[in-house]
Amino acid sequence: MKGLVHLLYGDGKGKTSAAAGAALRAAGAGKKVLFAQFLKPGTSSEIPLLKAAGGIEVRCFFPGKWVRDMTPKERAAAAVPCGEFLQAIIQDAARYDFVVLDEILPACAGGLVREEVLLSFLDGKPEETEVILTGRQPSSALLERADYATEMKKIKHPFDSGIPARKGVEF
Repeated sequence: MKGLVHLLYGDGKGKTSAAAGAALRAAGAGKKVLFAQFLKPGTSSEIPLLKAAGGIEVRCFFPGKWVRDMTPKERAAAAVPCGEFLQAIIQDAARYDFVVLDEILPACAGGLVREEVLLSFLDGKPEETEVILTGRQPSSALLERADYATEMKKIKHPFDSGIPARKGVEF
């Protein structure tokens, strides 16, 4: 079966949740899954279940600060380990049937990984490997490469009313 590229993007809630659900479905079908989170500390509530599910390897990269809070110097310093994190995933991709790159889009937009590297991976990935990319604003090149493109659009969110993110709901 040919592996396709999914793009879950937008300013709405549910991108990581949808990717985690797809990872669980793939693992339930006996597929070997890599769930890699960029720019997140690995403390979201889905992580323990993904790790316990069997057939899913979880890897997380968090530079210690959210990209929006980084100075240009901090971004430059974080780009090296973030790029190495992506390179390690690319090198290991053939071991997996299903690869999730959660929050890869802001890693690209923030200059922590080069989009050309990601595009090259998508163009040269193993034929049968399914890939999910998540984040906010994909480039036209990423939209072009996607077989599925689903935009999560925020209409209303409690955060806009001052309600902070809640464990088990938003993370």
